[in-house]
Amino acid sequence: MSTPPGYEVQLVSGNDVMDEQYPNIKKFTFAGIVITLGIVFGDLGTSPLYAMRAIITGGAENYNHLLIYGGLSCIFWTLTLSTTVKYVIIALKADNNGEGGIFALVALIKEKKSWAAILTMVGGAALIADGVLTPAITVTSSIEGLKLYNEAIPVVPIVLLILGLLFFIQQFGTQFVGKAFGPIMLAWFIMLAVVGFFQIVKYPDVFSALNPVYAYRFLSEYPGGFLLLGAVFLATTGAEALYADLGHCGRKNIRISWTFVKIALILNYFGQGAWLLTNTEKGPLVNPFFEMIPGWFLIPGIILATAAAIIASQAIISGSFTLIGEAISLNFWPKIRVLHPTWVRGQVYVPFVNWFLWLTCSFTVLFFKESANMNAAYGLAINITEIMTTLLLCYYLFQKGVNHRLVLLLLMTYLAIEGSFLFANLNKFYSGGWFTLTMASLFFLVMYGWYFGRKIKNRYITFANLDKYLDLFVDLSKDESVPRFATNLVYIIRANKADQVESKVIYSIFQKQPKRADTYWFLHVNRVNEPNRFSYQVTQIIPGILIRIDFNIGFKIVPKVNLFFREVIEDLVKSGEIELKSSYESLRKHGIESDFKFILIERIMSRDFSLSNTENFILTLNSLVRKLSIADIRSLNLDPANTIVERVPIIIDQPVQRRIRRE
Repeated sequence: MSTPPGYEVQLVSGNDVMDEQYPNIKKFTFAGIVITLGIVFGDLGTSPLYAMRAIITGGAENYNHLLIYGGLSCIFWTLTLSTTVKYVIIALKADNNGEGGIFALVALIKEKKSWAAILTMVGGAALIADGVLTPAITVTSSIEGLKLYNEAIPVVPIVLLILGLLFFIQQFGTQFVGKAFGPIMLAWFIMLAVVGFFQIVKYPDVFSALNPVYAYRFLSEYPGGFLLLGAVFLATTGAEALYADLGHCGRKNIRISWTFVKIALILNYFGQGAWLLTNTEKGPLVNPFFEMIPGWFLIPGIILATAAAIIASQAIISGSFTLIGEAISLNFWPKIRVLHPTWVRGQVYVPFVNWFLWLTCSFTVLFFKESANMNAAYGLAINITEIMTTLLLCYYLFQKGVNHRLVLLLLMTYLAIEGSFLFANLNKFYSGGWFTLTMASLFFLVMYGWYFGRKIKNRYITFANLDKYLDLFVDLSKDESVPRFATNLVYIIRANKADQVESKVIYSIFQKQPKRADTYWFLHVNRVNEPNRFSYQVTQIIPGILIRIDFNIGFKIVPKVNLFFREVIEDLVKSGEIELKSSYESLRKHGIESDFKFILIERIMSRDFSLSNTENFILTLNSLVRKLSIADIRSLNLDPANTIVERVPIIIDQPVQRRIRRE
């Protein structure tokens, strides 16, 4: 029994097998919470290694009680307002079918204005830059603890060795070690809480810093207190990753585990404050995190800190792979190789990104040498991303119909908070902030050139109405005077409407070289906002002769068009809508199936046309960025043996100001 035209079918692939082998950790369970600790809170969980140290070091010239009380108060209220309220309570509700992060957020926005795309690019670029800085600062901070044991220990070579091994194993997948991440981070947070608690017992008055008055006095009375907000911000640098990992762990697991994580963090930060207040003679040029650990536990503590730092680094590296994968799917990044080293759903490996991050991380360590020197660069990257998320989140809430006064209040509150952090971080531009802005700018230019270059080219695509050519398709398929080009001729098209196709496809079939086939297939890959949608639609435009397939693929799904098309053909053969018998009698007699030939049309922008200076700059940038991109054959996973690439120019209709004259 045949299925009616235009029906939609769910594709089946290896992902369904994966879901059976690996239970969904998004369900609210104790195991889910433990796994969440390992995936989501590595960055936030390792901030005690350097945040309090950055505050007291920055205020070394005026080291007093207000510096410690005010710094602790600012940390507590920053974690509360920024992480708890903005991300855990508000942002986690702005999910795209369970997925979070800045690219999932922009996919939710109905009217995608150019400014919204630019905000997304800025935020995404800064987040990728964070993928360089997080491994460098966290691993360096943890290894620096060894200097308390032996001052002569070479920190930089050890850090470079750890980073080299970390990036090397990415190509094999991290499933074999990933299962240990949750228990290790659970042990880490317990250690943070216990070590901090024993210091607080010695000086319980440190809890006075919970009073926001100390934060106000710190900003208004302490010399340079406002500028020290750049150091305070280090305590909340993992909040953006918390939102981005929503799709991996689920809202409930993140919210419940955050309660435990926040308590552990506050106990440790306040424990560091208590140690500083009871050991004033040690001065500000120490790291209170390692100083307050008992001597007998120092080596185990450093080992655990290093493990936590590696887990935090692994989380941001995996996050960078996922981020680039989403950016490619949403056309914010050129098409590059995206691999799947394991059968775990959602785990990707991007070779170019991996080795680029390794080189830049290693350069960062060699250049800055100490974690304290990386603080300015590190905070600025996430600060920029958080501001972009605030703007996009408020725009989304406004579109969704949330009371505009409430949205405006939210916008003004967080722009004031995050703007203050940005001002403080930019003040350290020459101390390392330039490094972040340089990297983020490079990533932004790649996205800007790719996204807007495609838009300029798409502006000049012309479409033809298929109704005018239906008889021509029938006649050509039956015209034996034209040599058969292929039994099944498959075109990858971009036309969204079922009754249209690009004019260049019509030109390719009927004019460039008449291409006779028994059946013409138009395949359209529709990248939808739902991250994991995985289905197709069939439209029999001319039954048996002209068939259109629309693949509705979420931005989390890799477009393996060759594989998907094979599954569609199997379904159509089962339903009796098509036959796969060869059109050649000699081959059909021996049961050989019909052949398929794919045609890809690559559009080339001619430089014979005058465009604006801005458009010329964007197209130049686009041509440079394209050098990073792989060919459409590889990005769509087509069989190169059966695919022909035709290059056609993009023609722009422009008035001729002066026509050449015949002599």
